[in-house]
Amino acid sequence: MTQLSPETDGIEPGADDIRPTVSQLEEEGDAAADYIEELLDVADLDGDIDIDVRDGRAYVSVTSTSDSNLRLLSKPDTVSALQELARIAVHTRTGAFSRLILDIGGSREARQAELVALVERAIQRIEDGAASASLPPMSSYERKVVHDIVAGEGFVSVSEGEGRDRHTVITAK
Repeated sequence: MTQLSPETDGIEPGADDIRPTVSQLEEEGDAAADYIEELLDVADLDGDIDIDVRDGRAYVSVTSTSDSNLRLLSKPDTVSALQELARIAVHTRTGAFSRLILDIGGSREARQAELVALVERAIQRIEDGAASASLPPMSSYERKVVHDIVAGEGFVSVSEGEGRDRHTVITAK
């Protein structure tokens, strides 16, 4: 059982604890943006790319006007797959493992809202008398977001399970 804290920034124990520099993260963002830009060109999709560095990660966001066809790529599974491909592109260019986060058409914001609602329902179960509440399996980034939401609500969360079955369990303090 692993409890994550804001200090670990979602890095599981045993992971490489060496944090990349801001310039390395900017290079990751540039490599990922180049890859995504080429993909958009090939697919004839419109989008503006923004790169940001925060919380020890590179964030690449693709946005467009409301009448754009970018929504074709903004489904959660598609964003996750493209994020993994962008991470591979970064690794190919830099030789370093990347933890970059890709957002397409506000997909991360939408998922954040879903996670907040999921945590609120779990906390309600605990307040109604349950000893704990387990959430469904999710990615390490989503578990990190959940840990932050749970901590903000004054509860405790831990990650349990392995691989695709890794999930978050919430308990009262």
